[in-house]
Amino acid sequence: MLRYRADIRTLGILCAYAALVALQWALVPSGVLGVALILTTCFVSWECAVIAHNTVHTPVFTRRWMNKLFQIWVSCSYGFPISDYIPGHNLSHHRFMQLRQDVMRTSKVNFRWNLLNLLFFFPAVTPGILRGNGLYKKLMGERARAWKRQLILESVVVWSIKIGAVALDWRKAVLYLIIPHVCANNGIVAINFLQHDGCDENHPVNHSRNFVGPVLNFLALNNGYHGIHHEVPGLHWSLTARAHAEKYHPTIHPALEQPSLPVYLFRAFIYPGKRVTFDGQPYLVKREADLDWVQPSDRDAKVEDDVDEGASALA
Repeated sequence: MLRYRADIRTLGILCAYAALVALQWALVPSGVLGVALILTTCFVSWECAVIAHNTVHTPVFTRRWMNKLFQIWVSCSYGFPISDYIPGHNLSHHRFMQLRQDVMRTSKVNFRWNLLNLLFFFPAVTPGILRGNGLYKKLMGERARAWKRQLILESVVVWSIKIGAVALDWRKAVLYLIIPHVCANNGIVAINFLQHDGCDENHPVNHSRNFVGPVLNFLALNNGYHGIHHEVPGLHWSLTARAHAEKYHPTIHPALEQPSLPVYLFRAFIYPGKRVTFDGQPYLVKREADLDWVQPSDRDAKVEDDVDEGASALA
């Protein structure tokens, strides 16, 4: 029933998240253990956000009804309806990477201290994402009715669970659900800054920063290989490492193959902490208003295909 056997790891991560929440809700661990478990839950919920990203590009199961149910499961683990991820991500970011139609372009923040750019990236891009998604829902009408039905279903289930959890015990709900979900949502958006800031969106391979360390890619389902993902968004995550090695590694700038995410974070945001291009040049940011990604000139010809390709509920 799985399209790729590698998604056994995907299912394992989702089960681990559910087990962590259930364990903490039942036992309410305190002290160092309690803090450690909450932090672990935040990380695993972020992994579920990565799964949400993968799911809107490549269906996990061979049956449509199973993909519909799976999207609900992932939405509950990530904390937000993942169908709402499709328009702004697939139709804005992927089609217009780092251009003014990309609501997640990194030029939306421009602090002198680079750490602030990372920290404020999420609030900087969120209004544009919400505006674009709202306009998309309004204009598409019947053309995206299957996507809308799935979005409503996911929303009802996700928010019913959160409201029910708050009603049962608001303290547990905040610690074990709301905080991890906020961290997951923030993290999946903020990682876009790491992957694209200072890169060359016009270059065939130097448009994305890749994190090629084996530990990160095991935990994050190969999402460190971001360049090849932009070239072939529908490529299953288990195939991206090999595709990167064949198509990107021979010609990509060495600075865009980072072997360690922690080391990169320290250098980029702590010391020296300067915002530069991938090849070490001063990065001059030009902040401009968004351009409409919902109705570009080729929307009528492409949008239905893009939504169908991105939504596993329609697979």
